[in-house]
Amino acid sequence: MTQKSSSITIRDIARHAGVSIATVSRYINHSGPVSPEVGERVSQLMLELDYTPHAIARQLATRHTLAVGLILTNVVNDFFAPLLNGIEAVTSENGYNLLVAISTPAMRNRKAPSPLGPHNTDGTLVFSNSLSEEQLVKLIKSEFPVVLIHRTSPINLKIPFVTVENKEATRKIIDHLIENHGRRRILFMQGPQNQEDSDLRESGYRVSLAAHGFPIDESLILRGEFEHAVAYKILRERLSKGDAKFDAVFAGDDDAAVGVLVALKEAGIRVPEDVSVAGFDDSRLSPLLNPPLSTVRAPTEEVGRAAAQKLFNLIQGWPIQPETLLPTEIILRRSCGCVHASSSLLNLPGPHEQEALT
Repeated sequence: MTQKSSSITIRDIARHAGVSIATVSRYINHSGPVSPEVGERVSQLMLELDYTPHAIARQLATRHTLAVGLILTNVVNDFFAPLLNGIEAVTSENGYNLLVAISTPAMRNRKAPSPLGPHNTDGTLVFSNSLSEEQLVKLIKSEFPVVLIHRTSPINLKIPFVTVENKEATRKIIDHLIENHGRRRILFMQGPQNQEDSDLRESGYRVSLAAHGFPIDESLILRGEFEHAVAYKILRERLSKGDAKFDAVFAGDDDAAVGVLVALKEAGIRVPEDVSVAGFDDSRLSPLLNPPLSTVRAPTEEVGRAAAQKLFNLIQGWPIQPETLLPTEIILRRSCGCVHASSSLLNLPGPHEQEALT
């Protein structure tokens, strides 16, 4: 038995073992019963002949790609690192590869097929609005496993999802700026248009102002896109006009807050003495900023783990909790005007039962 491994086929293994090709295939792919004696014989021959099943052939035989997908809108800021860590941890635990695709606005607008789907993955995670509803419909109609991240399901599709509490957390941090620091004109930085997290945070902002009897000044609502470069540019433009009358900024997310802090510093505006600043997410850089950033802590890595586990449960046909809303926590630091280094204001549970991560 001195044949080169490159010339060894499953037919050779079957012939030497004295069994059928189908039996060897069942053993390799774990697709059916094989007696312990035959399994041991096949395994020993594979070692002696240095035979490794061709990955593509194995995938075709099992009808599995051994890969799951993740579709994102971008990966330009620090938010995505913990999310990817959580997803990759569960993917690796299950012996799968993770394929990542970026969905552009043009791709969504022309209703192109999803870049990741039944043709190249066993299931796909879809972040926020990285696919249009029409694209989601196509995937769901094919009974393909899909889990949404930071986006609830369209009512008619009933897609499982994992997200975080947004509205109540934003209301509470705006309440804090008003009640504890006397802020009256609070500028709000929106995220991307039609993005659910942004819409819910804006709703919390509006609810807080209304509850305190403050009128909504639409001129204080700017689109920062959850990106520091965009937030910096739009705030600089507002400051350059000389009519910027605000005493606090809720930046929408921590990445935008970085741009806000830079723009205010360049304009000679002191934080928090002149303007309080708060963000959302509690990214790894938030406590290291100058001043340290008050923010809403979202369990981003846990979101990734929960979504990935939900997807693997779907792939296996196991029961799942369709809606997972993870709690957020307000973290107070010096940027809002709190003199202490860091503290937690409150923990905000979601209204839906949290799915156990197993």
